[in-house]
This record gives sequence, structure tokens and C-alpha cells, in this order.
Amino acid sequence: MKQYQLAQLNIAKLSHPIDSPELADFVANLDRINALAEESDGFVWRHTTEVGDTLEKELFGEDYIVNMSVWDNNESLHHYVYFTAHVEIMSRKKEWFEKVSESHMVQWWVSAGHKPSLQEAKDKLDQLRENGSTPLAFTFKKAFASPE
Repeated sequence: MKQYQLAQLNIAKLSHPIDSPELADFVANLDRINALAEESDGFVWRHTTEVGDTLEKELFGEDYIVNMSVWDNNESLHHYVYFTAHVEIMSRKKEWFEKVSESHMVQWWVSAGHKPSLQEAKDKLDQLRENGSTPLAFTFKKAFASPE
């Protein structure tokens, strides 16, 4: 049995209000792309709320949307991000999101079964922004192996 799983956080600053016509295609595809993740090999868990995905003003700032999930390993997450219909949607990100100068995505290892909080994820993103990729907070470009 695995002792560790890979957690990831990805944030994006919306270029328009979530209910605007400019974001209609993005919003219309959310359920499909989230379902694709949930059906993917290696998927473990995804952060949701009672009303689905939400803006996270308190932790990340005005107009930020968050995606946080846990995967069995880096390979499973990498395959979902770069080799599924997720690519097609993210190829349009310039239409929907503002460019963020700081890191907007972070990965870290968690004990198997652990569901990270948004505060934990924000702390990991802050660590990455302050220190670059380390075994505690990293990116696809400079990933670290599971502690096992």
C-alpha cells in the first residue's frame, strides 16, 4: 500500500466575472473536465464545496478560482494535464484568465488518505514562491520523488 500521494493546487485569476458571457465556455466545460479528472487513472480526490467550485477571495485574492486535487502519483496527474481533453480547454486560458507573474501551481506529497485544506495548499504555494522547487513544494518542471 502506498504511503504517499501527490497533492496539487492550481489557481487562476479570472479576467471577467464568473457569470459573464466572456467566461460562458469555460463554465460550460467545468463539469466535463472535472469528471474527466475524476475518471482518470490515479485520481484520488478533488476539492469541492456544497456549491461546487468557488472563488476563493479570502485566501488567494479577488477573482481567483482554485483547483485542488490528490493523485496516486506525478505520472497520473501529468497524463491528465497534458494528454487528455484538459489540454484543449487550457489552450484557451488566455481568453479566460489574467497572466499571473508569480507561481500559480504547486505540488507536494501528502500521507495516503490525507485531504489537504486550502490553507495548507496556500502555504505550499507560498513556500514555492519563496524558495523555488524543493521536496516540500514543487512543480512539474522540477518535481521530487515521493518520500517512500
